[in-house]
Amino acid sequence: MKHYIETLIKAILAGLMIGIGSAIYLSLKSINPIMGALLFSFGLLVICNFDYKLYTGRVAYIIDEKPSYLIDILIILIGNTLGGIFIALCLYFGDMSNLIETAQALVSHKFESTYINMLFKAILCGMMMYLGVEGFKRAKNPISANVILSFAVIIFILSGFEHSIANIIYVVISGQISLHILISLLVMALGNLIGAVILNFLEQKAHLK
Repeated sequence: MKHYIETLIKAILAGLMIGIGSAIYLSLKSINPIMGALLFSFGLLVICNFDYKLYTGRVAYIIDEKPSYLIDILIILIGNTLGGIFIALCLYFGDMSNLIETAQALVSHKFESTYINMLFKAILCGMMMYLGVEGFKRAKNPISANVILSFAVIIFILSGFEHSIANIIYVVISGQISLHILISLLVMALGNLIGAVILNFLEQKAHLK
């Protein structure tokens, strides 16, 4: 039980960090999207350096762990959602109209795609997240570790790949919710899993790990 409580708390903390990163990105998206993507990576840098638990950073390892790890992943997903929603609600009820309007436009654009489109863009995001997190772990020094992670984040954001946790936050900030959006978020979470697991599996088969 202690393990699961600790996992939940670290997952909530990760959700808070993604929420902060999302707020920074929204504030700069229309002004300087490259800088917005760079500063979004602050959230991931804190998560990896503080060993918080983020779904997209941990889900790749379901093929390495015992079946009980699936419970951890579910708890992490719930915790990330709770943390992210808290930040999103603070922004929404803080009447930050510029962020809300940007989030509404972003959500309208992201969720007009088909489920297949969303799935494959989420798979690509899952791959980038795996490369960022695994690169952070394997890097020879802290500078290389943080650069690799930051670049992975910048690439998936500027490429329009779908990060399920960040998208939950954008949805809440926008105040838009529907059955289509909920299904889409589940599709994205599945895509993030598939992309991360594919790279982890192929690396193992190539004896790179």
